[in-house]
Amino acid sequence: MRSRTSPRSRPRPLAAPAALVACLAALLTVPQPAQAAPPGTKDVIANLFTWNWPSVAAECTNVLGPAGYGGVQVSPPQDSLKRSGTHSWWELYQPAAYDVNGRLGTRAQFASMVQACHTAGIKVYADAVVNHMTGQGSVSYGGRSFTKYTYPGTYSGADFHYYPAACGNSDNLIHGGDYTGNAANVQRCELVGLADLDTGAEYVRSRIAAYLNDLTSLGVDGFRVDAVKHMSPTDLSSIYGRLTGSPYIFQEVIYGAGEAVQPSQYTGLADVLDFQYGRYLKEKFSGSISDLQTFGATWGGMQPSAKAVTFVTNHDTERDGSTLTYKDGATYTLANIFQLAWTHGAPQIYDGFTFTDNDASPPSDGNGYVTAANCSSGWTCLHRDAAVTAMVGFRNAVRGTSVTNWSAPDTDVIAFGRGSAGWVAINNGGGPHTGTFPTGLPAGTYTDLIGGGAVTVAAGGTATVTVPAKSAVAIRVGGPPPAASVATSFGVDATTYWGQNVFVVGDVAALGAWSPAAAVPLSSAAYPVWRGTVNLPAGTAIQYKYIKKNPDGSVTWESDPNRSFTTPASGAATRNDTWR
Repeated sequence: MRSRTSPRSRPRPLAAPAALVACLAALLTVPQPAQAAPPGTKDVIANLFTWNWPSVAAECTNVLGPAGYGGVQVSPPQDSLKRSGTHSWWELYQPAAYDVNGRLGTRAQFASMVQACHTAGIKVYADAVVNHMTGQGSVSYGGRSFTKYTYPGTYSGADFHYYPAACGNSDNLIHGGDYTGNAANVQRCELVGLADLDTGAEYVRSRIAAYLNDLTSLGVDGFRVDAVKHMSPTDLSSIYGRLTGSPYIFQEVIYGAGEAVQPSQYTGLADVLDFQYGRYLKEKFSGSISDLQTFGATWGGMQPSAKAVTFVTNHDTERDGSTLTYKDGATYTLANIFQLAWTHGAPQIYDGFTFTDNDASPPSDGNGYVTAANCSSGWTCLHRDAAVTAMVGFRNAVRGTSVTNWSAPDTDVIAFGRGSAGWVAINNGGGPHTGTFPTGLPAGTYTDLIGGGAVTVAAGGTATVTVPAKSAVAIRVGGPPPAASVATSFGVDATTYWGQNVFVVGDVAALGAWSPAAAVPLSSAAYPVWRGTVNLPAGTAIQYKYIKKNPDGSVTWESDPNRSFTTPASGAATRNDTWR
């Protein structure tokens, strides 16, 4: 959800002597918040927004565990609003009851998912919506009938904040000016009309804690707590103090400069989501990345590294335009590669579903129940991307090391080491960049985790590397051994005019990964045959084409289909073609 906080508020009516006893007892027995356990030695969390429980279970088993992820964040598991007709994603963020039986699956499926993820070595963090209930009455996905403020078996009208006893606005809503001047209203009025729970009341606190403890009993390892800005630290401290075990907690507190409620007010309770992190990365990856050397808590609004859960985007920011998204293509991928290589905070890799309407539903059946995630249709799956999974392994391998050997030879190119354990170079520009970089690694030959080629580090720790356009190079000690390569000669009979040149481009990094900017130039020494040699991975199916780059900067592609061949297991290969 978007921001929030909280207050004291309308307690249930008590006789005067009983109220006094209750207040004294509360003062003497305020629970202390549970000590939130850290995310562990594998701190990368896959945020699988709106994925249903069977899909999350399969992803833990088949992708997240093998790739080295440490955890998975799942969407709100409680029963929720089910509107008639259109079913928006945000129905999940309007609880109708705390039963684990809703739009993403049944209680049994949820429990099975948690077990499958644990078997794969993945911790499960549930998105906990406990600041509010719904904004309207309806029937829930679990079949419950309810009205706003009345949720049979969960809450009644006495359990919410109202004007004038709690909220200072007669319409009961948070107003825009409240954020900079009135913390009480931010925490005691309604966020976009959602029934605001009186988290200062004993019954509400105990009911929320019972729900979270129920999730813990199903094996959940921790919680992403939604809309924390709209609940007071005092109320949350009491709720957290009632939780069993030591769940890892990270809180949604959206930073706003000059606002009355700040993330720093909650870091004493648990970690917080660092919203400035993704905002800054959009700014830098949309302009110059060369000044990211100091990126961290000293940048305005960012949180201390030890208290921050970071992200390039999430379900709110990909809709409000404040961060990069899957729609930004290679730039978005590079920002995530940087996040995984950098030292600040515990990173999340976000994936949801494709959309053009900000209110759109995830892929669902006719009744609104979310269907199986399909990475080839309707769902974004960056967490599966080969470069991203390689960098998850990189992060695990360099854990505990600091940033070293920073280099920024261009506004679009940066490189840095992680102690003597790993090194990465990122090129956000439109053309390849070749340079000699200090890596800090022992001399030897390493495999580029992104492109698959070999990188040679000299005795002094330097490496001469070509970083393809909109791509990266990453190497680490203990990485996979360099794959065998085959010197492949490409020749094409192609007539050209003065100033026009011929290149070869293809589906592997050595051939530019289909990027004309990173295509391999061919020599015209034997004109009209243009020829060049490229080292390609051995025993690999290759697709390629020839292109002509014109003097005005435009590119002419030869006609379809793609050319294809398989490199031999050893030796050399030759391609003799004619432009078509």
